Amino acid sequence: MAEDMNLLDVIYNCRAMRRLDSREVPEELLVKLIDAANQAPSGSNMQNGRWLVVRDPKIKQQLAELNRIGVEAYMGFNADLSNGLPHQSADKRSKMINAVLWQMEHMHEIPALVIACLEFGTKVNQDMISTNGGSIWPGIQNLLLTARALGLGATPTTLALSNYQAVSEVLNLPDTMAACCLIPVGYPTGKFGPVSRKPTSEIMCFEQWQ
Repeated sequence: MAEDMNLLDVIYNCRAMRRLDSREVPEELLVKLIDAANQAPSGSNMQNGRWLVVRDPKIKQQLAELNRIGVEAYMGFNADLSNGLPHQSADKRSKMINAVLWQMEHMHEIPALVIACLEFGTKVNQDMISTNGGSIWPGIQNLLLTARALGLGATPTTLALSNYQAVSEVLNLPDTMAACCLIPVGYPTGKFGPVSRKPTSEIMCFEQWQ
């Protein structure tokens, strides 16, 4: 664990960790993640975030298959993903893509899949899912930072959730609830390190954009 890390240490070293060990994550740590997520703000303080922690092999396998469909479609639509970007070399980009593919092949082996959901109180449609993320993503970020502080790897993905009706069937969600994000959680096989981001000078202005 890294409980001696301060908040800024956690933020600046919360690297995406997709390659995760299959060993079990203690239940008390999983509860800590959800408890931290639950502290986040929500629109109008509705507190309508709902969290599923999936450990059952059969359900994980079904989610893994939905994720495979989503990843393969995404890769097909973005054939140039492995090309470099101004802020990311082709080599680093390729490593990231390889990690996504590794996760696709091994998702069913990852010890816990956390599903962040929203309860709408009325029958869900795709537009509602698309426009209410502000009430769940702060909780997801809380979860990611808490996982890092506990020495766990956790990286969000929505590729498994493209077919929200299929996901709802797998998870037995009521028609008033929708899955918004899937977060595989486990002990990373690689090493944590600082994140690589564009310099603040390139993405920030005061008063007006210039």
